[in-house]
Amino acid sequence: MDQEHIAGPGDGDGAGRRRFLALATGAAATAAGLGAVAGCGNGTAGNGDPGDERKGKGQAAEGSAGKGGPAGFDVKAENARPGNADWHVTKAGPARAIEGFADKVSVLPGESFGLHVSTTAPRFTVSAYRMGWYGGARARLVWRSEALPGVRQPEHTVDSATRMVRTRWPRTTTVDTKDWPEGCYLLRLDAQGGEGQRFVPVTVRSAAGAGRTVVVNAVATWQAYNRWGGYGSYDGPSGGYATRSLSVTFDRPYEYDDGAGLFLVYEAPLLALAERLGIPLAYATTSDVAREKRLLEGAAAVLSLGHDEYWSPEQRAHFTAARDAGTNIAVLGANCCFRRIRLEPSDLGPDRTVVCYKSSYDQDPGFKRGHPATVDFRSAPGADPESSLLGVIYDGYPVDAPYVVTNPGHWLFEGTGVRAGDRFAHLVGVEYDKVNTGFPTPRPIEILAHSPVVCEGRPSHQDTAYYTVPSGAGVFATGTMRWVEALDATGDGRSGANHGLDARAGALTTKVTENLLRVFAAGPAGRSHPAQDNVKAVYGGSS
Repeated sequence: MDQEHIAGPGDGDGAGRRRFLALATGAAATAAGLGAVAGCGNGTAGNGDPGDERKGKGQAAEGSAGKGGPAGFDVKAENARPGNADWHVTKAGPARAIEGFADKVSVLPGESFGLHVSTTAPRFTVSAYRMGWYGGARARLVWRSEALPGVRQPEHTVDSATRMVRTRWPRTTTVDTKDWPEGCYLLRLDAQGGEGQRFVPVTVRSAAGAGRTVVVNAVATWQAYNRWGGYGSYDGPSGGYATRSLSVTFDRPYEYDDGAGLFLVYEAPLLALAERLGIPLAYATTSDVAREKRLLEGAAAVLSLGHDEYWSPEQRAHFTAARDAGTNIAVLGANCCFRRIRLEPSDLGPDRTVVCYKSSYDQDPGFKRGHPATVDFRSAPGADPESSLLGVIYDGYPVDAPYVVTNPGHWLFEGTGVRAGDRFAHLVGVEYDKVNTGFPTPRPIEILAHSPVVCEGRPSHQDTAYYTVPSGAGVFATGTMRWVEALDATGDGRSGANHGLDARAGALTTKVTENLLRVFAAGPAGRSHPAQDNVKAVYGGSS
């Protein structure tokens, strides 16, 4: 197909792209000050002052001990423990009532990390919730601190060269993860007197992924969309693309979703489903995958979740090597692996700065030193379209369209009862991918759903696709950002929650994802379920 008809978020569309999250995540993002979107273009330990550190004394919640190692961690046993449904933020309070960040994005079980907290309250507590299924509670309280003294931290600064927001907050307390099971955590900060609550996300990562399905938290993308301090990777306070940050840092709180980043919308529903099924899981972040060359070795599968846009070349290389060694890959979103980034250290440790100059790549000191350009993967210099790994390629936004089943006999649709042409309202959005053989496309590749869309007047299609490679690995891509969100969809959709997705969409995505997780966890899916190429049948011509 003609490459001129591929769409993408052009670098000049900051005014529209800057408020993307409101359309993508709904009310939570709007509450964080994000608005409408437009555009379907073509195309280690912290260094806080030791004198200010206070050891976070507290107690483990009852029954919190866990073994944590690859041979010892049991997802089923963990989720059989009583959950705590009161983990939510219910009283966020004023904007700066309490907020904070961890000085490590992830830690191994038993390692410690620092919390940097700013609050207007005299005292506060920290509650660590491990996120999962837990009989539907979705979280378990693993640890809670004693009351800690609160302090209002200094104002942030903005780097003049990169417009990166910097905080230099002293470490407030040190948290020891002894007896914390590996997994995805939200720490809830509770200001004394009910003045406010906020989350701080932390991953207790797995030392290895061998034999397990690796859940990867897309932390680089969370940070790119973070506008805490007024700047993110799309714009500054004026709303203009030219005022965007060229680098962003993890040394600041998350502005949106009460500090949880993109985790609650794009990742938590999938995590709950996988843990309910008892799939053997390992846990990592995009930074971990980039840094640890052997982390994915021997893994049964690796999961990219709902919005995983910003990748380093190292992360992509390690995903590709895993695929070529027989590890299955599932991309449960859209617009994946789109921006090429570089990870650099911050004052608090390695890999805490996300560098992405985009169209200004030639101004990047790192590029001048010989590092790859931090532009879109498909763009020059060094163009390497994401489709060679994903099978699909990003085609545009914003859309809101029905999901249309094309290949109802596919094994992924087993048990759904779908027929050819069945439609599921609102399931395609807000961004979407398609199979486009004008870009490098692994074959054989099967299209399961082929949904007509119109993106700002431009007709196109969204595709859900599955391909297999000689190693036996299977690669699945949903082609829509709303897949993980849809896992939680209930009712008739009239309330407008979850973008109007209804129980039919929830049932479809849940069953397909269950089929996917079970087959992918069993080993190289291509050996038992080889792809049957149908691109020509779907698109016609010489595709």
